[in-house]
Amino acid sequence: MKRLFAIALFPVHVSAQTADEIMAKVAENQTRAEAARAGFVYRQNVLVRMKRANGKLAREEDREYSVTPEPDGVKREMTHFSGKYGVGGKEFPISDPGEKYKDNDVDADLAKSLADDFGNDEESRDGINQDLFPLTAQKQKGYVFKLAGQETWHDRAVYRITFEPRRNSSDDQDGTHWAGEALIDKADLTPVLITTHLAHGVPILVKTLLGTNIEQLGFKVTYGKFNDNLWFPVNYSGELKVRLLFLYARTISLGLVNSGFQKADVKSSIAFEDHPAN
Repeated sequence: MKRLFAIALFPVHVSAQTADEIMAKVAENQTRAEAARAGFVYRQNVLVRMKRANGKLAREEDREYSVTPEPDGVKREMTHFSGKYGVGGKEFPISDPGEKYKDNDVDADLAKSLADDFGNDEESRDGINQDLFPLTAQKQKGYVFKLAGQETWHDRAVYRITFEPRRNSSDDQDGTHWAGEALIDKADLTPVLITTHLAHGVPILVKTLLGTNIEQLGFKVTYGKFNDNLWFPVNYSGELKVRLLFLYARTISLGLVNSGFQKADVKSSIAFEDHPAN
């Protein structure tokens, strides 16, 4: 009886996919998806908000870009900007990125740098930093994946997979510093939601000698499915707390929304709606 029971279970066992097998398929699909994404132009909104230790606004910059594909990535052209800074409990408008309200304005320089870089990874066709989310075959080499379960997310069946840096990974110098989890669509084997956090904190020696610390450093990216079975990152966000040299403390929120997708061909009509299908 035990032998018959074991034989009955055997087909289920061999058909189950491991986390590594699932992520290998994800890497293959990501390569195809990145190539397909190069055929579209779209709008991109980037928001950077910085708050002081007391919770009051220090600075905010809101940008809108037109994003077009190029042979080795994407090109962003700013089409709209608005911003403001807070001093003494009051808020004042700014008209240009990085505009300073005083000569030594750390907030202005930092906000401009973050907004310039966020969603603008030169090595990616969708602007998402590949170091933060280990989706490509090369990035996956430095990580350990575990299948944490299966569930439903927005009416789609998904795998929940956790990941963390592989010990003594040779890719440590190549950005393998993140841990987190990914929801992978079971039908298309592509990510729908990925969250990450810094796997290793700022070294205690740096905290002690320089008074520098970074906390709550984490990022999240959500994908939406559109026509032609193409998945595209539609929301990308992050948050961190920075304390520098015992004098400067900020909570920084970063947000990005992609929308208005159109075929790159001038003669084509809109390929997608602004909101992805579930």
